[in-house]
Formats: sequence, structure tokens, C-alpha cells
Amino acid sequence: MTDLLANPIWHALTTFHSHLAQGNHLAKRYPEDIGPLAGTSQPSPECWEVLKAIVPRGDHCVLFLNEPAGLGCGLKIVTQFPIEQMLCESPRSRPPTDGKIEKLDENDVQEMMSLAALTEPGPFRCRTIQLGGYVGIRDGALLAAMAGQRTAVPGYREVSAVCTHPNYRGRGYAATLVCAVMNEMAKRGERPYLHVRQDNVTAIRLYTRLGFRITRTLHCTILANPVRG
Repeated sequence: MTDLLANPIWHALTTFHSHLAQGNHLAKRYPEDIGPLAGTSQPSPECWEVLKAIVPRGDHCVLFLNEPAGLGCGLKIVTQFPIEQMLCESPRSRPPTDGKIEKLDENDVQEMMSLAALTEPGPFRCRTIQLGGYVGIRDGALLAAMAGQRTAVPGYREVSAVCTHPNYRGRGYAATLVCAVMNEMAKRGERPYLHVRQDNVTAIRLYTRLGFRITRTLHCTILANPVRG
């Protein structure tokens, strides 16, 4: 049986998000305005060539790989770093908070992009919200925290874009929103997973308290297709 989470972006683009995928049977990516995530069927020269063809000159893409990339097809490694994939099989109850959870929609996108730019939870673009399930907590008109969903494969869905405005950290907003997102997944019979930088010890501790456990280490690799010299 194929381990879908061993190559999560690729399998998302060949299953639940196949209608969004750009590319072919060797390499695929999400549309640029949804995000830079991309995947290949395997780390081969043929796949890298197809990936290069679907990444415009001057643009970049992000892959989650089982081994650090070693390329020679014209794509440039911008950076790569280890990330932990975490899976939650036994969600724990949501901690109390004074924040009111609300659903976010297209009318909130500019605020969501601003919060993501400030806190850097990962790429968030003007159509990322179409991946679904985004919720937030406000303080008056200000979006103080948010979380949502990203990649998805049969039986599993990714928690993503978990971020809190610096002025509102320590109030439990992130935990509350992650639990709210997981509750929606549970209604569909899906198990939550997520990806977090290996050096983000604070986030890993939070996710562990919520019932997640580390299942594997992947390598987040950012590749660029350089502009012609």
C-alpha cells in the first residue's frame, strides 16, 4: 500500500487537488496564485526537467522531499531545511480561550495575506483560501490569529497557515484554531497532519500537546528557475 504522506504534495495533486494541478505524470504544481507547492513522482532527472518547464523563469517552487535535493537540470536550490511531519490520531480537547472563532472567506483575504506576511507561517497567496476551512479570531476589526487547511490525500488533510499576530501570542489562540480545524476534518473522517520546521521547538511542543506526534522528517526545498542571463 502506498504511503501517501511520504510524498504529500504530489499525492494531493494527483488525488483531491487534481483539478488544480498543472503539469503531467512526472511533475505537478499548484497554480501560482494558490501557492508555490509542487511535487514530482520521483526524484529523477526526467521529473526535474518537467518541473522546470512548469515553473516560469524567475519564479520558484517548494517541494517536500525525503532526501536533500541534488539537481543538475537548470533549477537552482535557493534553500532547503528539515521539517517534521506530524500526524494526529487522537485529538485532545480544545483549551479554553476568550477568543471567538469565525469562518474566514474571500472578503478576508487581504488581512490574511498581511498576517501571513508578518508571521511567516508559510506561503499564503490570493487564492490559497480556496483550499478551504480557514478560521480566525479577531480583536475588534483586527485579525489576531488564523489557521486552515492545505494539501489533502484520501483519509488525511493538512493543517496549515497557523499564525498569531505578535501582540496576541500566549492567549491560546493557535491551539483553539488548530482544534477547530481538526474538528471539521474529524466530521469527514479525516486524520490531521501538518509540517513544521525542525527548529521551531515552540510550535512542535504545542502540536504535541494537541495530540500530534512526529512521524517523519522531510526536507523543505525551495527551487528557482533562474532568469536567462
